[in-house]
Amino acid sequence: MKSFMDQDFLLDTGVAQQLYHDIAADLPIIDYHSHLPPDEIANRKSWRNMTELWLGGDHYKWRLMRSAGIDESLITGDADDEAKFNAFCSALPQAIGNPIYHWSHLELRRIFGIDTIINAKNAPQLWSDINAKLAQMDSWSMLKQANVEIACTTDDPADDLLDHQRIANSSLTTRVLPAFRPDKAMRINDAGFIDYLAKLSQCSGVEIQSFKQLILALAQRIEFFHLQGARISDHAVDLALPPQTMSDAELEVVFQQRLAGQLLSPAAQSQYLFAILSQLAPHYAAHQWTMCLHIGAQRNNNQRQLIRLGADTGYDAISGMDVSLGLAHLLDTLDAQQCLPKTMLFCLNPNLNEVLSTLMGCYQDGSIAGKVQFGPAWWFNDHKEGNLQQFITLANHGVFGAFVGMVTDSRSFASYPRHDYFRRLLCRQVGAWVESGEYPHDEAALSQIIRGVCYDNAKKYFSL
Repeated sequence: MKSFMDQDFLLDTGVAQQLYHDIAADLPIIDYHSHLPPDEIANRKSWRNMTELWLGGDHYKWRLMRSAGIDESLITGDADDEAKFNAFCSALPQAIGNPIYHWSHLELRRIFGIDTIINAKNAPQLWSDINAKLAQMDSWSMLKQANVEIACTTDDPADDLLDHQRIANSSLTTRVLPAFRPDKAMRINDAGFIDYLAKLSQCSGVEIQSFKQLILALAQRIEFFHLQGARISDHAVDLALPPQTMSDAELEVVFQQRLAGQLLSPAAQSQYLFAILSQLAPHYAAHQWTMCLHIGAQRNNNQRQLIRLGADTGYDAISGMDVSLGLAHLLDTLDAQQCLPKTMLFCLNPNLNEVLSTLMGCYQDGSIAGKVQFGPAWWFNDHKEGNLQQFITLANHGVFGAFVGMVTDSRSFASYPRHDYFRRLLCRQVGAWVESGEYPHDEAALSQIIRGVCYDNAKKYFSL
């Protein structure tokens, strides 16, 4: 029987152990998609205790605690911080097989140097020991300790990016870059959409009275973001894209209806979403940006809790929507116009892995390795089997050595040990191919693959 999470955790072959310890373990991190708050970096945020760092805003852990029967007062409610910490420690031992169990122990070890099992019995000592060390840490030290070379945040087009400017002018060694996330402009039926257009008009200098003017305003903000170092756009594709699209005139009618206060049908929302993506993509291509599409989330399923707690509190799920025809129509439209940017397809529904991994091969053009990427195992897929399946699917249908690797997709500075989890699984899978005789034990070739997936490919692909 192996020891719990020893130095060879998840590394089940000699080749996997060699690849991890000799190549992957100490490579810098390029986190090209995160939700770290830029103000918390600019202001060198520190944390009052481990509950604020570990449980504040972490909907992964909140879902786990609810499923374990923990009362909401001990999750997002008004219980004191130590009680919340103790509640999490009491719930975690029941989560055998859940990646949060492994992530949490990796975080203790890699961030705090504490090798203690998390459970109710050990919670009081953990609370004391962790908080004593946390008192000497801040957001900068977290990034430095994790060896984060580049971190891309998620920023609204109307953001002034002043925090990014403060970071760029500071002595922080990690490069922190904005990423363009126009969700508020894309979600046309949201209650705040009209007010958001006014805000976007003000910061862009473009009065938005038509769809064409909306695109002009967003294009102006793309220029601004580019000057601040942005090289990535990020889009939530929560509706199936249409396989056939409206004319410009028809789209303008729909846009004017919404400006007049009408809510749009799901079909009209889908048409609008397609139009936004298809008209922003040429601007991304012109700046050599990467367009990231996050596909397949079904958000805010619990309306009672949405009203009570708000969005991003743990009530999202995987959507079963059909994406193939509409996504192909988008990519094909852009390819026909020779303005398809580098594109990454994140897939939340594992049943669509092979759909997207084969579709991406239809739009490679030789201009860069893996121009259209099958993104890493994302959100509900970011677990042991999900990562391994993503590796195998990509290898079956694409060029595994061109893969740009892992993202945290997290709001927590404590999440960077997830890269270690990913790298161990990467070395496990590549090691299995070698040990089974499916790939030669060619150290130079293997080193290039491991370094590429962990670090080199992302730096080149995103022009960082």
